[in-house]
Amino acid sequence: MPLSARTCLLAIALCAVAACSKPEPPPTDQPPEPQAHTELRDAIKEPIDKAKAVEQDVQDAADQQKAQIEAAGG
Repeated sequence: MPLSARTCLLAIALCAVAACSKPEPPPTDQPPEPQAHTELRDAIKEPIDKAKAVEQDVQDAADQQKAQIEAAGG
């Protein structure tokens, strides 16, 4: 095999090895955007929101009852 053919094969092999190198990681100054799963979040949040609404209704009713008792002279 002539010297130029060996050199050419060596150059091709080096290019192939360089092409198979490890990819660079993404820059650390910009974190990856989160992949939101809104169905799960909504399923958890919905009962909590309902409970908060009921809690406010109960508090309003208690305040109203307290005001009626005080107005009646109690």
